[in-house]
Amino acid sequence: MRKLETSDLVPGMVVAENVMTFRNDLLYPAGYRLTDKAITKLAFYSIPFICVEDENDQFSYEEMKTYSERVRSTPEFQQFAEEFEKDVYKFKNVLNAVVEKNAPLDINDLLQDTLALLHNSTQNVHIFEMINNMRQYDDSTYAHSINVALISNVLATWLGMKEKDILLLTQCGLLHDIGKLRIPDNIIKKPGKLTAAEFNLVKTHPYAGYEILEKQNLNPHILNSAMMHHERCDGSGYPFGLTAERIDDFAKIISIADVYDAMTSARVYRGAMCPFKVIEIFENEGLSKYDTKFLLTFIENVLNTYIRTHVRLSDGRTGEVIMINKQSLSRPLIRAGSGYIDLSKEPDAVYIEEII
Repeated sequence: MRKLETSDLVPGMVVAENVMTFRNDLLYPAGYRLTDKAITKLAFYSIPFICVEDENDQFSYEEMKTYSERVRSTPEFQQFAEEFEKDVYKFKNVLNAVVEKNAPLDINDLLQDTLALLHNSTQNVHIFEMINNMRQYDDSTYAHSINVALISNVLATWLGMKEKDILLLTQCGLLHDIGKLRIPDNIIKKPGKLTAAEFNLVKTHPYAGYEILEKQNLNPHILNSAMMHHERCDGSGYPFGLTAERIDDFAKIISIADVYDAMTSARVYRGAMCPFKVIEIFENEGLSKYDTKFLLTFIENVLNTYIRTHVRLSDGRTGEVIMINKQSLSRPLIRAGSGYIDLSKEPDAVYIEEII
């Protein structure tokens, strides 16, 4: 442990003792890893120095890197990013030709491009880590559709589906949102709340997608996924308010992948949500809206991909996810220093804020 002046602090250093304000309020707990913003806040509170852990014993340069920096530095991600950008460009041209000119669609060609992206998914860098770090497209329908196809492919594998159905589901993901290309960009990317008229227009995109695709020679599951991916099992979805027994199973799976990718992506009106926050919403509000046999398989398996990642909690503490709680999937067991934090036993106000 060593004492450093605030001006000598650098991001990544770990607080060794609780940092208190002059009013004796806790500012940062021991174990908190400093960020640029945190160091600025120390200066704001006129704190001249703090104690930090010895960097030679506690962490290396690699450990100082953020989660995103670690993923982005891997050869797997760099190859994935290059191929992803090429695929988005090609995919955009193909879909625009289909929508604007009723051009014939070679779905198998698009499928092969998407499957090639999956080959970059390894035990070291999972496809979900790849997707979470390819967010520069903001609300691009094209990038989102490729993400949904990739997520659906992985979920189908977790569900133990047959190979031909896995490939078909991947195709459903690629084309599920094609109807959005008929909605004006100024509405799709509007930073504020949509008016009632604008939202009603957005709700027409599932049926618009069905109308576009029915002119092609495609499997009915693909058409149904375009039309039904916003339907919900409790009848609260759109465009028709269908209930569970009337919704295509492929569309049910696509709806989960669609919502997960949308919520973990940055939008013009908000930043990207932490995957653990998204899973908590699924747990609290989704069990009646999504088919549980698909949803529970998804959220348990996707969280397993984040085991061994480092996270920051809402109270400033940091640690490593080491085990998922079966009864509270979004609130795992965290190793913090020499102790453990079981989020399932912590107050609701304490949750995973971000992956670091």
